[in-house]
Amino acid sequence: MESIDLLVLRTTRDWLAAGERVVLATVARTWGSSPRPTGSMMALRDDGRVVGSVSGGCIEDDLIHRYTTAHGGNGFSDSTPHVVRYGVSADEAHRFGLPCGGTLELILEFNPAWQSLDELLLQLDAGQLVRRRLTLDSGQVMLEPTATPEQFSFDGVQMLNTLGPGYRMLMIGAGALAEYLATMALFNGFKVAVCDPRPEYIETWAVDGVERIIGMPDDVVRDFAVDLRTCIVALSHDPKLDDLALLEALRAFWRDRGVA
Repeated sequence: MESIDLLVLRTTRDWLAAGERVVLATVARTWGSSPRPTGSMMALRDDGRVVGSVSGGCIEDDLIHRYTTAHGGNGFSDSTPHVVRYGVSADEAHRFGLPCGGTLELILEFNPAWQSLDELLLQLDAGQLVRRRLTLDSGQVMLEPTATPEQFSFDGVQMLNTLGPGYRMLMIGAGALAEYLATMALFNGFKVAVCDPRPEYIETWAVDGVERIIGMPDDVVRDFAVDLRTCIVALSHDPKLDDLALLEALRAFWRDRGVA
């Protein structure tokens, strides 16, 4: 299962390349409780089709009405990005279902260039970490390679959204607990692999969409190219397997920081 960010970007690219009109909405700032964190994205097509989420459903209904039915599609003109805010008053927060009087601010990009999104996706698919910089008054988008994951930020002038390849999970031990964890991880957008040198475990693995790796955990961890978007979970309950994996993971952690 692909991460929701990549799904939104890929769908937006495909819709725009096919000649559809699209609004790309990003949660820019929140105050109080908010159903979705900053940086969350949603794509809205001019016929009302939606992928992704900025509020869990309540704000999406108003955006669909505002930019399709109410404006007859005129809301999808090639205008520069702008900011909309929901939940400023208690009445509005109640109307849109924002919990505890929360407020959220959205950046709306109208018909962003599909070529720029295509370039971004090519870099993400190649495993690169990319900072997407949007300047609101001009609508200019810049893609900047980076080695450090950064928090989403918006200062009222520029939006900085660091995007990377999907999060990965390597599980040690192909038992029942690993199957339950793998199911949850897949639904949360992780790319999941399971390692176990024991044929009686790995050959009976029953969760689709998980890469199965037969081998000793320390060798597998070493070949897995562990990075900041990777987690390793030891689940075999066999010290000969779990400890080898965790020791190699720690070595990789310190090697990345220049410590022998």
